[in-house]
Amino acid sequence: MMRVTEISRTPAAVRFRLEGRLTEATVADLDEALARALPSNASLLLDLRGLTFADAAGVARLNRLRRARAVLSGASGYLSELLRDDGPAAEGDAAEAMPAEAGLLARLRAGERDACDELVRRESGRMLATAQRLLRNPDEAADAVQDAFLSAFRNLDSFHGEARLSTWLHRIVVNAALMRMRRRKHRPEDSIDELLPRFAEDGHFAEEPKAWTLAGDQVLESQQTRAAVRRCIDRLPETYRSVLVLRDLEDLDTAEAAEMLGISENATKVRLHRARQALRTLLEQELGLGRP
Repeated sequence: MMRVTEISRTPAAVRFRLEGRLTEATVADLDEALARALPSNASLLLDLRGLTFADAAGVARLNRLRRARAVLSGASGYLSELLRDDGPAAEGDAAEAMPAEAGLLARLRAGERDACDELVRRESGRMLATAQRLLRNPDEAADAVQDAFLSAFRNLDSFHGEARLSTWLHRIVVNAALMRMRRRKHRPEDSIDELLPRFAEDGHFAEEPKAWTLAGDQVLESQQTRAAVRRCIDRLPETYRSVLVLRDLEDLDTAEAAEMLGISENATKVRLHRARQALRTLLEQELGLGRP
């Protein structure tokens, strides 16, 4: 779901805030909202701080608006990287990229070596980043990516085009990384209880949560603080880090994350809630976000 809100207007420019998920299913809603509210001679300003996710079609539409002189602001670090992508999805609508992808898939199924090399060059970077977030070990992450490509090439016949190749590969590499995590020698995990809020007998906070001196989006827009966020996520025990990565970084829904983790949806929600609380505490400690 996505919401487009007009937040300011002058004769020369109109500013909109985008919130939620900009996907192939909601791009038309964005176009309709802009066409209805934007005068033909006014500049377009888009505040993207509330945008939580954009798929290939959404990124393509934002790039088209930018090339049409729209000003985009407030994009997260991850979205900014996507908007700088020189791939086909950034140069036009996702629909324009589909024939090229269909051609690549046909070449892959025909066993063309060049097609395999092209797919690896195009997707391995993002797949490696995903595996690294889960495994926290460059060598293991590289092995997981290799496992994922081997699995994908063996199972091309099971891919029926219901999603983009990149989406399909993303799920495979997540599974490959999780499988490697399960095969690790089991060792006790550190408790996160000391990072969680404490409550009095009457149910109220034993200590009121600190108010952050910076808004969350301001924190994440700084390269330095984004690195701190990654460090804090890495400090979480594996059980909590994995669910946080799947839900908040890889943007899987609760059902998908539960299926991949092999736990119930309710257990996934509980783990995610505790992981977010622990991460907040770690960020407060590392960045000094609480008021003195």
